[in-house]
Amino acid sequence: MPYWIFPRVELAELDLINLESIDTFAERFLDTGRQIDILINNAGIMVPPLTRDSRGYESQFATNHLGHFQLTARLWPALIKAGNARVVSVSSSGIVLGGVEFDDPNYEHHPYDKWKAYGQSKSANALFAVSLDRLGYSHGIRAFSVHPGAIYTDLSRFLSEEELGGLDFGNDLKTEAQGAATSVWCATSSILNDMGGVYCLDVDIAQAVSTPEEMPGVLPWAIDPEAADRLGKLSEQLTGVKFGE
Repeated sequence: MPYWIFPRVELAELDLINLESIDTFAERFLDTGRQIDILINNAGIMVPPLTRDSRGYESQFATNHLGHFQLTARLWPALIKAGNARVVSVSSSGIVLGGVEFDDPNYEHHPYDKWKAYGQSKSANALFAVSLDRLGYSHGIRAFSVHPGAIYTDLSRFLSEEELGGLDFGNDLKTEAQGAATSVWCATSSILNDMGGVYCLDVDIAQAVSTPEEMPGVLPWAIDPEAADRLGKLSEQLTGVKFGE
């Protein structure tokens, strides 16, 4: 059950790699009859050893994308009830590592690469915003994806000191507050009232770039509408969950 940590803030347990946990969380919230004005899909894992969920799905794709896909679908009635809700999916500059491997997203037929798997999940986060915005538009729901910047948190727990030391964040390194800024902007800014499906960074809409060498920006495979539609169908197939059902 939720419990209070200070006035008007509630904390409830949710495990994005556990199907029953997602459904239980959503059902308990829907039972309250409340609406959701802002949903920020922020949780995730990064570059763990090959791990699979109970269905056999690769853990980064299952947690970072499929878990949020299922959660958002289950909470859809509460988002519709708001009339002008926003959904923010936290992506990453990890999109530079590659798009969604539609033929083998769960590494069943080719060797696991933890970085490519992370990149796939983060590209999926961005594509989810593209498809979700089109799906939710008629209900007043707009969706955005965000690169928050590089922030030293427990997200890096699977990296060795050598691996972590070898990463060059350049000007992308941010404090936790700075890292949250773009998500908050996407969730609240009136500048975005008539927009949606866009990828944002540094409290602005990202510039579309063609190659990784042109970064920072957003790459084609992370905002392609056809890829977004394909991912939506794949996600429905893998989760057994559809929006509006």
